[in-house]
Amino acid sequence: MITLLLLPALGALALFAFPRRLAWFGSLTLAAATLLAAATVPVDAVERYRWLPSLGAQLLFVNDGISYLLIVLTALMTLLGLLASPAQPRLFHAMLLLLSAGCHGVFLSRDLLVFFICFEAVLIPMYFLIGIYGAEDRRRAALKFFLFTLAGSIALLLGILTLYFEHARHTGLFTFEFAPLLATPLPLSLERIVFWAFFLGFAIKIPMFPFHSWLPDAHTQAPTAASVLLAAVLLKMGTYGFVRFSLPLLPRASLDSSLLLALSVFAILYGGWLCLAQTDWKRLIAYSSISHLGFCTLGIFSLNAPGLTGALLQQINHGISTGLLFLLMGFAYDRRHTRLIADYGGLSKSMPGFAAVFMVALLGSIGLPLLNGFTGEFTILRGAFAAQPLAAALALIGIILAAGYMLSLYRHTMLGAVRHPVNLTLPDLNPREWLIVTPLLVWSVAIGIYPAPYFALLSRPVEQILERLHP
Repeated sequence: MITLLLLPALGALALFAFPRRLAWFGSLTLAAATLLAAATVPVDAVERYRWLPSLGAQLLFVNDGISYLLIVLTALMTLLGLLASPAQPRLFHAMLLLLSAGCHGVFLSRDLLVFFICFEAVLIPMYFLIGIYGAEDRRRAALKFFLFTLAGSIALLLGILTLYFEHARHTGLFTFEFAPLLATPLPLSLERIVFWAFFLGFAIKIPMFPFHSWLPDAHTQAPTAASVLLAAVLLKMGTYGFVRFSLPLLPRASLDSSLLLALSVFAILYGGWLCLAQTDWKRLIAYSSISHLGFCTLGIFSLNAPGLTGALLQQINHGISTGLLFLLMGFAYDRRHTRLIADYGGLSKSMPGFAAVFMVALLGSIGLPLLNGFTGEFTILRGAFAAQPLAAALALIGIILAAGYMLSLYRHTMLGAVRHPVNLTLPDLNPREWLIVTPLLVWSVAIGIYPAPYFALLSRPVEQILERLHP
């Protein structure tokens, strides 16, 4: 598993030894090798390496069903992002590979110090991807992204150190290892303080309302590949953190979830409402992530098996559908160099293949049956109804809003009158672009038609979390 960190990280450095014309092919080779390594890691594999024994820190990597799906998603999206960026320089490709390495570390680490280092490390390549290669207001968006997430990370670090020192006070052993920290006795008042410190770190990364304002700016200004990885992978670090660390380490504080359910429902409705008012295609997709990830946190804080399982699966579904939407937006932008919805219209006449793929991505995003989004949302709502029927009923309005703004986007861009003559001359998807979108289309349909293997993969880790919450 350490290969998933070393291969892209060292490969990013090695890219600068490649001739400029071969650097892109070198980055694709490294990303493909990383994807193969991620897909073949055995579930329940464990790797342990000595690192800083004086601090009680070690390189401890564990793969279970949750981590497996996320590392495969990370590796695939990195490969597709690179494939979508042939004209970018070597530094751009190196930053994408470094970002991939950090994400793998987040999803595999069971040492909280290593987890935190990887959690922070991803800020650096993403900051430069937005700040150097983004659109006209890139520097402000990059700085806003960096400051928001850094502030949350400070709170997260304080929470981790509290657990670290409390464990040492009771046992005399200093360790950042996840398993021993599960047994750390904390007074309920202190457990709640640590929970909310973790909450700030993870909620800003998602981002949950009211910490969401950095996301639309970052997405709007970021280049296509960075937007894809931000939406598909980086946002999942927050929901993953809640599931992996907050719930099992702080079970009594987690049970008081009424406020978090309310924030989740508000994010679903607020994000959907804002989408209805957007005139920027990319900004609309960005705001939709706030709403869709509200469903994930709704499932997590339902604190039951259907809610948790649905939330974990919906992480992957959101990565597939929203990643595909950002890729398609990038293809359209490369042809027209505008993000304004009003500048499009009638694209299905000149780009029928593009319009068909966009329709599948859109329907998966709003949860049409037999596509990936339906399975996750239905399971989340089942868990939410069991936990808090009113929250689930209000969340259903979010699905109606999603159908409204997504279908409206399709009507104004793909159908109707051609607003600019140039739209009639735009080329359809080329072979490279078809190669990029096909894996995501196949994965979307596969989850929608036959989700049983994913539920089986997630069942054991979900049971372990619930045993901590409801012993």
